[in-house]
Amino acid sequence: MPRPLWTGAISFGLVTIPVKVVSATQDHAIHFRQVHLEDLGRVRTRKVCELDGEALSQDEIGKGYELSKDQTVPITDEELDRIPLPTAKAIEIVAFVDADSVDPIRISDSYYLAIDGKVAEKPYTLLRRALERSDKVAVAKFAWHNRERLGLLRVREGAIVLHSMRWPDEIRSPRSLAPREVELDEDEIERAVQLTDSMALDSIDGFRDTYRDALEELLTAKSEGKELPEPAEGGEQEEGKVVDLMAALNASVEAARESRGEDGEGEATVHEMRPRKKTAAGSKKTASKKTASSGKPAAGRKAAESGKATGRKAGARKTTAAKKTTGAKRTAGKRSAS
Repeated sequence: MPRPLWTGAISFGLVTIPVKVVSATQDHAIHFRQVHLEDLGRVRTRKVCELDGEALSQDEIGKGYELSKDQTVPITDEELDRIPLPTAKAIEIVAFVDADSVDPIRISDSYYLAIDGKVAEKPYTLLRRALERSDKVAVAKFAWHNRERLGLLRVREGAIVLHSMRWPDEIRSPRSLAPREVELDEDEIERAVQLTDSMALDSIDGFRDTYRDALEELLTAKSEGKELPEPAEGGEQEEGKVVDLMAALNASVEAARESRGEDGEGEATVHEMRPRKKTAAGSKKTASKKTASSGKPAAGRKAAESGKATGRKAGARKTTAAKKTTGAKRTAGKRSAS
């Protein structure tokens, strides 16, 4: 088991559950050191006082709060420990809510809660069973690293997980980032829905960090003096290039089906296409729109329609000419008879 990061108890009404907090995640990223390029000597970061320029050891460094540019108030760890805080050594459950009501953007780090002693076994199991049967998650408050935090407790594979959460005022509003309203055709929306269905998975456990794999291959090649791997060909899109949205959606649906080993021939119809109608935003049909049934560009469709129209016009001209010829013959026949 990883080294405990914090010890305390879960406060569940009048029930107390002694627990130890251990990290639920591991860092598998490849880390680099700063080195002197000339001799590859390691370059370290020194903590230097900006007033006298001297390097300081850790026991010479403390905390301070800057009231103004010229005034700083020193704060000691003992003073912080004496702050009256009910959640200083407890994860206090304050409410139970539906899991879907919690915005994932508020979830930060994750930790496992392990029992601290045999006395915690029964109340720990009680809380776990209550969470499982109610299909709810617990909202809790706890203090850690000199600040009170909001947490979320849920069950994962028989263990209780603590998710550290951000307070509501720590989440920025995305309203200023949202794009202006644009016109979308119903066919484009339906095709996008088909793409989401064709890319649906039951689990995401199969994904790998391909960048880390490539980085390990590079480091192995350099350490063994081998030829460096060839760079992968990128499919970067030219900046400013106008994308045919419907063509991209059609191609994406077909590619997703082929990657699953499905028959990519013909029409990729996941949903039955409904008659075209405008979105609530009042979208208009544009010349660049493609039919959802054929998946061909509007230009191709126009060409086909133009060909049909030309054929109809030609036929009409032939019919008119024939009528004129017939009429002329009849007139000539009457004159000769008279």
